[in-house]
Amino acid sequence: MRTIILLIIYVLITLLLIPVLLLCYVIGNSRPLLWAGKNAMRIGPKILGIRIKVSGIDVIEQNKSYIFMSNHLSFLDGPLLYFVIPLPIRVILKKEIFRIPVIGLGMKQVDFVPVDRKSMRGGKKSIDHAASLMKEKGYSFLIFPEGTRSRNGKLQEFRRGGFFLATASQSAIIPISIQGTYELMPKGRFFVKKGNIKVAFHPPIYVNGYNKDNLPILLKEVRFAIQSGLTEAKKEGVP
Repeated sequence: MRTIILLIIYVLITLLLIPVLLLCYVIGNSRPLLWAGKNAMRIGPKILGIRIKVSGIDVIEQNKSYIFMSNHLSFLDGPLLYFVIPLPIRVILKKEIFRIPVIGLGMKQVDFVPVDRKSMRGGKKSIDHAASLMKEKGYSFLIFPEGTRSRNGKLQEFRRGGFFLATASQSAIIPISIQGTYELMPKGRFFVKKGNIKVAFHPPIYVNGYNKDNLPILLKEVRFAIQSGLTEAKKEGVP
């Protein structure tokens, strides 16, 4: 029931955001839309009965751009991190999402980047575009290096796209470990359970000296950081 109520609220919020979208288009400034979107995401946990504990957030400097990389357990992860990360962030999303009325236009307005996952050339084009945005506008991006949600709650193999973005933009990577979202809404489930979530930010990993030849070393370093947060959570008795 809580999930249905939240969906209705978000439909209403989407309709209310249409004037904000038009205003942003007229003035050429996406900040009001980003602010509205971030605050809209705050409503979800309150309605769903989700409590969030965040640690390590002090590693983030407000005047820098980063690539945030997180494990991916649930549909909840994206909206959750969108408002937990204390910076305006952009994401790279499959191009089909941009066809959703109003929402797709809003995503284009705030410079979210579409990607054609079926095309290697399309993927490279999206990475190049995101790297240009980071260099020219100082954007930060959120990446799920696994590429898709885990089906069993365990960390999957990493894809290289986000790491190419890191080396191309020369932006530090901040690994993030999420615990709890799999138990509340695993892949394939529509309704969300009440419960607790932990989000741990790890110290930045700098990409100076990395290139396509030694990229696997960078992947292992980021993977180790994310996994360390999941291991610590298990030691503390978090599911």
